[in-house]
Amino acid sequence: MTLIEIMIVVVIMALVATGVGMAVLPQLEKAKIRRTTSDVTAVRSAVELYRATSEESGCPTMRALIDGKLIDAHASTVDAWGHAFEISCESTDTRVRSAGPDGQLETADDIPPQTT
Repeated sequence: MTLIEIMIVVVIMALVATGVGMAVLPQLEKAKIRRTTSDVTAVRSAVELYRATSEESGCPTMRALIDGKLIDAHASTVDAWGHAFEISCESTDTRVRSAGPDGQLETADDIPPQTT
């Protein structure tokens, strides 16, 4: 094999790797969004159960949910991007959300999306 043949193989491998990367990276972001959406639903259910069964008033923290064994201690307590979930409770309404990929609340990529 000559150096030119080896370089051609290396270039072809780089092109294939680039193509695979371009196909896989968007799917990774979609998977993070799906996982966070599922986690938000699970945390919201745990918060509602806590509020229905606890004698304490107000919104629980993630620590209170774990201590009350409403969320598994080994489960993730942050979203797929490492940001804490925002838990808010108003009278009978419970809201749990993630800041999404940008890490900023009140933006278009919040999970679940804002309703206007």
